[in-house]
Amino acid sequence: MLKLPVWNYDGSSCYQAEGSNSDTYLYPVAIYKDPFRRGNNILVMCDTYKFDGTPTDTNKRKTCLEVANKCAAEEPWFGIEQEYTFLDFDGHPLGWPKNGFPGPQGPYYCGVGANKVYARDIVDAHYRACLYAGIKVSGTNAEVMPAQWEFQVGPCEGISIGDDLWMARFLLHRISEEFGIVSTLDPKPMPGDWNGAGAHTNVSTKAMREDGGIRDIEKAVAKLSKCHERHIRAYDPKQGQDNARRLTGKHETSSINDFSAGVANRGCSIRIPRGVNDDGKGYFEDRRPSSNCDPYSVVEAILRTICLDE
Repeated sequence: MLKLPVWNYDGSSCYQAEGSNSDTYLYPVAIYKDPFRRGNNILVMCDTYKFDGTPTDTNKRKTCLEVANKCAAEEPWFGIEQEYTFLDFDGHPLGWPKNGFPGPQGPYYCGVGANKVYARDIVDAHYRACLYAGIKVSGTNAEVMPAQWEFQVGPCEGISIGDDLWMARFLLHRISEEFGIVSTLDPKPMPGDWNGAGAHTNVSTKAMREDGGIRDIEKAVAKLSKCHERHIRAYDPKQGQDNARRLTGKHETSSINDFSAGVANRGCSIRIPRGVNDDGKGYFEDRRPSSNCDPYSVVEAILRTICLDE
């Protein structure tokens, strides 16, 4: 078993510490194979702590792990659909006309052809890098807005979904850099009649996956309906302000102000897939998390609500 030391970095350079007391601790939490250097090289996922041993303000993993450990007996599985957008250096979506807009949405989703999708080579390079690293990546697809894509991570049990997604995001930015373009996780990179970007989160417990599990899914949805505002605050880094640009009730979203649930309805807060409803067991999809969410915050909020009844 590889044993890694606790390390430190200059927290003052990223607004996490004062220059007079800048060393911030890095605690290794997960190891991945390095797809760039390969061989015996590794990438190490860490969480961060202040000089006094307390977690930094951006360290959402610590409390998420505590909650996940309390819920371990229920074997919660998560799968996150990470949407993102490719941009040129000028901030304009990749492949879009510089002095105008592409045709309306419709032909781009899961599209094929150079006039429908852009940068598939980068998407495939990212997918292969994730597989090499050991990330539990499970698919990719072109999304509704041109230059927008998605990759899926999971199913993962408990805290590992956050580790894998953060490392997959790092690889996405790193590979985009090699191609000379930018990947953004902004939940509404283009205002107007264009889809935003989310991190739809698929959730199940052991009870939901067993025969008759639809009843447990319905119970979980009922609990979620009572905690909508708390979840909205947890589902983007600005406590709902980013999601307010995306969750308008249009473009396959629910309204940020209302909780809703339905079978096969992508205009709801919570979607129960058609197949799950038919089988009477499976999982549900929380469509509210934004593309730039912290997955640890999302997982913690969901587990506190559906498993710990908080």
